[in-house]
Amino acid sequence: MNATTQTSPAQGATEPGLYGGRSTRRITVRDIAAAKRRGEKWPMLTAYDAMTASVFDQAGIPVMLVGDSMGNCHLGYDSTVPVTLDEMTMLSAAVVRGTRRALIIGDLPFGSYQEGPVQALRSATRLMKEAGVGAVKLEGGERSADQIRLLVESGIPVMAHVGLTPQSVNAYGGHPVQGRGEEAAQQLLRDAKAVQNAGAFAVVLELVTAELAAEVTRSLHIPTVGIGSGAECDAQVLVWTDMAGMTDWPGGRVPRFVKEYARLREVLGDAAKAFAEDVVAGAYPAEGHSFH
Repeated sequence: MNATTQTSPAQGATEPGLYGGRSTRRITVRDIAAAKRRGEKWPMLTAYDAMTASVFDQAGIPVMLVGDSMGNCHLGYDSTVPVTLDEMTMLSAAVVRGTRRALIIGDLPFGSYQEGPVQALRSATRLMKEAGVGAVKLEGGERSADQIRLLVESGIPVMAHVGLTPQSVNAYGGHPVQGRGEEAAQQLLRDAKAVQNAGAFAVVLELVTAELAAEVTRSLHIPTVGIGSGAECDAQVLVWTDMAGMTDWPGGRVPRFVKEYARLREVLGDAAKAFAEDVVAGAYPAEGHSFH
């Protein structure tokens, strides 16, 4: 059996490979755990609308995050902090509608879980019921363990997020690399183990030194998802607009951890200019685009 075939879900079997499979059911957290056991690396991308999500789903991307990164790249905010649960619910629902196979994970935005486990449960329940996501993600290690524990006990799968946590940008005063120095490294290890012990099915490691991320990955039995954290993580995630070359980086300086696999910003810009020039010149609509 190759990596893109699968047996019937009725037989209780799961698809051997996450990337590129063609099953007619959703990827689940059980599939994610199985990938960790067999040492399979897998990709995750963000998505914020049905059309883009459908492209990624058809490309075989097994996991999509409706991230609060939408604040920066979709809604025009300066950070992720202003994103609301209403916005997250609406766009998560769109991504779910645009996909058939991928596991869709919805971010809990800033202010929707910090008060404690009960608030977290209320927010996560809304994302599950109204948007139809298969799991939620929240930031924080030891400080968020109680929230994670209650969600998992209530039947809601949780992806954790440690290292650089963008919702805390005002506390960081920037985006520093995490885990440098013995004290910082030990705290990050404690955070990663705390979310695992609380029941998280995976943990994002953001802007963590490659050496520490590798150590964390070896230490956990749940998958690690790296972003700017080296090659040894079990999975890798990028914001899709960064991956596709849509982001207009200040000064044109692309962050070190981002690889642009296309230049869609240029492609769309050229298409818009060509359309505009045709309209101004009277070349569009031509006879073939008209009705009589």
